[in-house]
Amino acid sequence: MRTILVADDDDMFRELVTEILTQGGYSVVRAKDGVEAWEFIQKKKVDMAVLDLNMPNMDGMELTRKVRETPRCQSMPILMLTVRALVEDQVSGYERGADDYLTKPFDSKMLLARVKVLERRILK
Repeated sequence: MRTILVADDDDMFRELVTEILTQGGYSVVRAKDGVEAWEFIQKKKVDMAVLDLNMPNMDGMELTRKVRETPRCQSMPILMLTVRALVEDQVSGYERGADDYLTKPFDSKMLLARVKVLERRILK
């Protein structure tokens, strides 16, 4: 079973995404901000990350940069899941190393479909 890290400072949203991914057959670890997410990534085996951009202490962009600079986890798929829908935000997310970008609100089927695509293409 793949383990997905969900990092979002909104408790209700984090739980919603966790429920969707759990029902989709994934194991989920949760973090309330980028610092806690980074600690999980360093300590536990995480196969993929679903990150909000706007988080306290360390935002999703900074966390993505740290992941991409760390050889052990450079190839970990990262899906940005955020309210920031401007093209500039999306481009910035991709330039910093995100593999996919989905805006809130979203359809749960679309979230699972994108996670499965990342799993197929990147995780071997």
